[in-house]
Amino acid sequence: MDELDKELLNEIQWTFPLVTRPFDAIAKKFDTTPEIVKERLKQLKEIGVLRQLSAIFDTRKLGYTSSLVAMEIESDKLESVASQINRHPGVSHNYERDHQFNLWFTLAVPPGSDLKTELEKFNVLKGIKKVRMLPTLQLFKIGVKLDMVDEKKHDVAPTEEKKEIKNVKFEPTEQDKDFIRELQKDMDIIDEPFVKAANNLGISENELFEKMKYYEEIGVMRRFAAILRHRQVGFTANGMIVWKVPEDKISAVGAQLGAFPQVSHCYERPTYPDWPYNVFSMIHCKTHDEANKMAKTIQDQIHVDDYKILFSSREFKKTRVEYFVENSFSLEETVPAS
Repeated sequence: MDELDKELLNEIQWTFPLVTRPFDAIAKKFDTTPEIVKERLKQLKEIGVLRQLSAIFDTRKLGYTSSLVAMEIESDKLESVASQINRHPGVSHNYERDHQFNLWFTLAVPPGSDLKTELEKFNVLKGIKKVRMLPTLQLFKIGVKLDMVDEKKHDVAPTEEKKEIKNVKFEPTEQDKDFIRELQKDMDIIDEPFVKAANNLGISENELFEKMKYYEEIGVMRRFAAILRHRQVGFTANGMIVWKVPEDKISAVGAQLGAFPQVSHCYERPTYPDWPYNVFSMIHCKTHDEANKMAKTIQDQIHVDDYKILFSSREFKKTRVEYFVENSFSLEETVPAS
């Protein structure tokens, strides 16, 4: 990838023009042609760097229930358990991490489904020693933006302002569900990519853009943007920094952590006797050394002494939850007995 590729990827992770000819608008910004922009993005897709261009929705705003789940799995059963868990359509991310709790995944279920019941379906799998549900108690930040241009890297400091979202109760209608099913599809890299979605929904492009802007204002759609494959662009040290924060400081520390541009996700989660960490923050770095230094720099500013970094050592699954798409789930008939 050259500098223009990296600049383009930075741009479309941050913002994507919601206009009839978005690649013309991007080309104008970079003083190039739409043909060059489209060709480069197609190439980045082919080599596996650009994973998807689509709307990114807020799971909870859509009425879905989700949780991070940590499991301790017997090491010789880890792969087989992970592959069975991956079969669940609500599992979007599934990683091995370097800890006693060695399998970490997210599970989301649609309105009307019970998260605990779904999780209990995995109990028949052999090799699971412990299960800890870690749902979000407070959300401080969510949104991965990998800084592709080294010279543009931000200082490790809490400088970001939180985006203001209108507090509107959202109960998706059947029409909303149609919109969401359409907008979560990967977009074609063509001159007028939104025409297809508007036609499929039987509305004008302007109506489509208005609806998308409204979804963004009320937080249903976090943004319309590119999602990259971390490892393919060199961000191989993906560290989950977990902090043991005094109860009365959780909200303040969480807000401060969320303001670091390098932190992509930040949540308060429950604790257990064998898991005392209550604030989780994700960072994405190119080396473990860089991640350890970044964690220390963050720690010096938030003044929380007790923390750990859990690195993902293997990626078993990384995809997007498909909302309002009925998918049945069953474990394989033959689960190994030993």
